[in-house]
Amino acid sequence: MEFSIEVPGEANPLSTQTLYRTLTAASSTDPHQITTGTQQLQYWEKQPGYYSALQSIFIDFSLPVEVRHLCIIQLKNGIDKYWRKTASNAIRKYEKDQIRSTSIESGIREPDLRLALQNAVTIAKIVRYEYPLDWPDAISSIVSKIRSISQSNSRSLELTRALLILLEVIKELSKARLQRTRTSLQAAALEVLQVLGKIYVDKTQIWMAFFDRVGDDEGGVIDSIEQSLLALRVLRRLLVAAWDFPNRSSEVQDFWTLLNSQYTNMLALMANQSASLHDNIRRLVEKHWRQIAKLHLNLAQDHPAGFALLQGSIHLLSVYWNLISQYGETLGSQTPKIPGVGLKHDGDVVDQGMLIMEYLSLKGLQLLRACAKMVFNPAQTFKYQNTEDKEEKARSRELIRVEVLTESFAQTAMQTLITRFFVFRPQDLLDWEEQPEEWELREEGSDDLAEYSIRTCAEKLFLELILNYKMQLVHPLLSIFNKVANPRTTDIFLKDSIYGAIGLAAPVLEDKISFNTFLRETLAHEAQVKQPGCNILRRRIAIMLGQWLPVKDGLDRPLVYQLFQHMLDQYDPLNDLVVRITAGRQLKNIILPFEFDITTFKPYTGTTLSRLIALIEEVELIEHRLALLNTLTVLVQSMEEQITPFADQIISFLPPLWEQAGNEHLLKQNILAILSSLMSAMKANSQKYHQLIIPLIDSSVNVQSDTYVPLVEDALDLWEAVLQQTPSTAVPSLLPLVPRLFPIMEAGSDTLPKVLSITETYVYIAPHQMLSSASTILVPLTSLLNGSKREIIGSILNVIELLMRSALQVGGNEALTALTSHLLEAGLLQTVVGALHGAYEAHQSIGPNRSKTWLDVLVETDYLSLLSRLSLSSPGLLLDAVRAATPNDRLDTTIKWMLSEWFRHLDNISHPEKKKLNCLALTALLQTGQSWILSHLQDLMSIWTEAVLELYDEDNTGGDYLLYRDPDSLKGERETAEEERQRELIFADPIHQLDLKTFIREHMQHAITSSGGTEAFQGNWVVNVDRDVLEEFGKLGIF
Repeated sequence: MEFSIEVPGEANPLSTQTLYRTLTAASSTDPHQITTGTQQLQYWEKQPGYYSALQSIFIDFSLPVEVRHLCIIQLKNGIDKYWRKTASNAIRKYEKDQIRSTSIESGIREPDLRLALQNAVTIAKIVRYEYPLDWPDAISSIVSKIRSISQSNSRSLELTRALLILLEVIKELSKARLQRTRTSLQAAALEVLQVLGKIYVDKTQIWMAFFDRVGDDEGGVIDSIEQSLLALRVLRRLLVAAWDFPNRSSEVQDFWTLLNSQYTNMLALMANQSASLHDNIRRLVEKHWRQIAKLHLNLAQDHPAGFALLQGSIHLLSVYWNLISQYGETLGSQTPKIPGVGLKHDGDVVDQGMLIMEYLSLKGLQLLRACAKMVFNPAQTFKYQNTEDKEEKARSRELIRVEVLTESFAQTAMQTLITRFFVFRPQDLLDWEEQPEEWELREEGSDDLAEYSIRTCAEKLFLELILNYKMQLVHPLLSIFNKVANPRTTDIFLKDSIYGAIGLAAPVLEDKISFNTFLRETLAHEAQVKQPGCNILRRRIAIMLGQWLPVKDGLDRPLVYQLFQHMLDQYDPLNDLVVRITAGRQLKNIILPFEFDITTFKPYTGTTLSRLIALIEEVELIEHRLALLNTLTVLVQSMEEQITPFADQIISFLPPLWEQAGNEHLLKQNILAILSSLMSAMKANSQKYHQLIIPLIDSSVNVQSDTYVPLVEDALDLWEAVLQQTPSTAVPSLLPLVPRLFPIMEAGSDTLPKVLSITETYVYIAPHQMLSSASTILVPLTSLLNGSKREIIGSILNVIELLMRSALQVGGNEALTALTSHLLEAGLLQTVVGALHGAYEAHQSIGPNRSKTWLDVLVETDYLSLLSRLSLSSPGLLLDAVRAATPNDRLDTTIKWMLSEWFRHLDNISHPEKKKLNCLALTALLQTGQSWILSHLQDLMSIWTEAVLELYDEDNTGGDYLLYRDPDSLKGERETAEEERQRELIFADPIHQLDLKTFIREHMQHAITSSGGTEAFQGNWVVNVDRDVLEEFGKLGIF
């Protein structure tokens, strides 16, 4: 009967037999058995003995492969989760020892390749955790096995498996960042090189001798090829990871020389024998080439100085260049057919020889790029370099510059790259026609393709050469350009490649070419030619203009706009999808430059916009839609308010696009971004679209929505843009969104700054409504004060202060008193007073063990500014608030320590408006006539003197420069509705309405009167003021 698991996992004790049965069930095809078996394994994975039992089953070669495969997968995953000593339910030490002791031996004898690979990866993961502290002989024990096995010709499988294990171990350790691991790997590296280097030499001699004899025992030679390949793969990683200075090691140098010699021999051998070899053998040999080429490139990238100084490296670079040139000749011999003229897939078998030649040529180009970086843009490092290191680095750069990257090489390379590697191949044109969107996407992503595309890599190398050999290459390049830059040249492919070079070199050639003349006399004509193949030139013209316009001043922009409008025309048969997508992408580069003029572009806006929108609707790939939407966003932003006549056209296609987007959240993010830009550009005219946009915002910022996480940031940007441009008369339609703010505040995510900014905007736009909802608003704001970053706390306090100012403006002291009650109910004022008291106590302690306050200087300024608003409105309101916030303390005691901390902190306030506000607030307390403020008369006179000297002219004749007498003086040239509301509130602020001298004089007079007259005031309070302080205050002329 088939085993079935029906009981809970806890009811099944762990044993080898029950584990085997569970593994059998979990690896079956019965969904129920798979589910229950997997659940049981998940329960057991935390029990002692589970992983050693898994290994016991895995090493039994008589068991079914499916069960053993599940075993090793479970073991591998468990090592990631539970091997660390600090992991929860970590594997016990005795169990680790047992797993380690049998893993290598069983892996060497594993008959199944798939299981052998998984076992090798598992061992490598163990070594990563254990080496070198807990398993110091991990590498040496594997190498010892390899040495022993390699001496016997009858243990071929074991040698292959041992090499596979070592490969995975070295691969894992080469990624290590701990210096201890790297040092241990370097110590073991020499032994590995010696053993594997010998195996590599012996095995390559066997199969290369086979080629010389042209033997027929292909099956017998495959083992040798596979083993030499494994050895080479290990050594490639080892040489890069274990030697920081490979040129200083004689062993590395010897192997390097041997390898390069074999590399050249292999190339010659395969050229003669490739056709007679079986495909499997040829592929294995080609993998040797790939590994050697990777080694060359890795060394040049990771150890550039060491690579250059290794013997034979200069010759190696010449070998690569010869290979590149030969491959370039084959490219030049191919004659592409014009797209659209009988271009069909002929079904020919791909030439594998050409594929490997292309791969090696690509690595050669990358190698030359690494050399160019070494010479012209060497990597900077913080690692200590001794004299020898610096000398080697300088010598290697000079060697490459003199022997490789010569002026003559640069000229030859430039011509080869342009005329051979920039030219389209037949396959490119076939892909253009059959898969236009995919092909254009690959070409547009060229920055990421340099590692995989030979044409893209050639373009990168050309750009590095032209930037560093301007004097030598500009004239030859211009000479080639002048020969083809006319309508009479009909070689479209040559012209495309040369135009491509001119576009790449735009930053170098911008003052060497009369591009405006070229634009008017050549490009304008070529963009309108209606002949087969001219779509290739149209695409290139779009790219070229996108490269030149940002760097060249004074171009005929109306002509450029006409050309792009023309190339976006879908009814022109030569404007195929590739041409139009390229034009749509490049249009962004045409519009972005600072010199963009709205008036010049306006006549072309309508047609260009409609064609761009039609293209967005036509393309299918999400990447193209995103790029074209980005272009549309830039267009909207650049046109500013002049986009208004075209807004309906833009808005009309967005809802269907939103519906088509489905779960493509990136597309929806871009739609929201376009709407944000459109709202900002249209200003007050944008309110006509509120009916469409508000539901969109509402659904996107709903924390319960599935789209909340991906869309909330862009939706908040749109929300803020709508608010900022909405006149106060249109407020009611936006008020239903306010409750959406509070759950987002409570979530406390990275969107908090934007949410607080929107809240602040609502206070400006709808102060009555926000004040009526103050009790709801203040609760989440208060909870955010504790534990938030300083920037967030500052934004919260700005909202609170804005509410106070708005309350005074719309309802006077009565409204502010009501708001203060809400502040007390929410606990916000208690938090403020408590934090200030903690700061006061900390400042009273001294010495190394003095108390420290968590209150930031800027936050304390904001806290005191809130109290200042209350005091300036009514000192009695401040006293009542403080009394309510500290019900268990005497008011006079609280006010005394608060004033002490307040005056102490004034020196830390640098912002003029904040300083004046606090100065006014403290002065207003003189209305109380209380001794606790009059006793601080010296402090008051000090801050008065400082504030007046800061706010008035040096001769004290001018007025307070913070006074605003004309509200229109603050008006901007293109003021938004939000800016108008801010200006009105700023103008009404007491900071900008009260003259400081007058305010001080009036309150001093009130204090004198309430103290019993001048004589009593002098005798009771002024007598305690320092003479110097009194003298400086007297110079102000206030009395």
